[in-house]
Amino acid sequence: MLATLPVLTLAETRVLGTLLEKQRTVPDTYPLSVNALAAGCNQKTSRNPVLELSDADLLQAIDTLRELGLAYEMSGGRVARFAHKLEHALGIPTQASALLGVLMLRGPQTAGELRLNCERLHKFADISSVEAFLVELSERSLPLVVELPRLPGSRENRWMHLLSGQPTIDAAPARPSAAPAGSELDELRQRVTALENEVAELRDLLLEHLVAQPTAG
Repeated sequence: MLATLPVLTLAETRVLGTLLEKQRTVPDTYPLSVNALAAGCNQKTSRNPVLELSDADLLQAIDTLRELGLAYEMSGGRVARFAHKLEHALGIPTQASALLGVLMLRGPQTAGELRLNCERLHKFADISSVEAFLVELSERSLPLVVELPRLPGSRENRWMHLLSGQPTIDAAPARPSAAPAGSELDELRQRVTALENEVAELRDLLLEHLVAQPTAG
């Protein structure tokens, strides 16, 4: 277990989050080759911000994560493959690592958004269970998440991981509210967004499987 919390770069958090995500969503191709890792890190969906990491960027990030004890290379086989050690290194359960992974991949989110976006990694029973894990992660001796100030016009606070240091508080504009947004309408919107993301992720998953297929000869 880490004695101090590392300060990871954006590339390193993207690699770590992608390893965690793909372990649970595409276990047949996990651990990941560099090609599969590149496809996952550079997805156009379910990523904020969208990145274009090169193989050199990925290998440098992996080297740092290995030095920190957050990732390792699988031995054997013709192609190098990589896996994460997030739960072991940080001493957290899989529910908490699912939240951290989604925060690393998608940026600050509310508890409601996290519940929807975590569905493929871990199904939380309700928002209160998400909030309970977030509070636990924020109250550790080495806090792993922080609750951000509420944005103007927002009804819920967002949460952010601390694996890249203390976040800069941005002044992102609140979502437009042309009509009153009740809790049911908010939930419907979130579900529509989640479904759209899932369809896009399925396309990315198909691409990853194609990339992971060994070439003839």
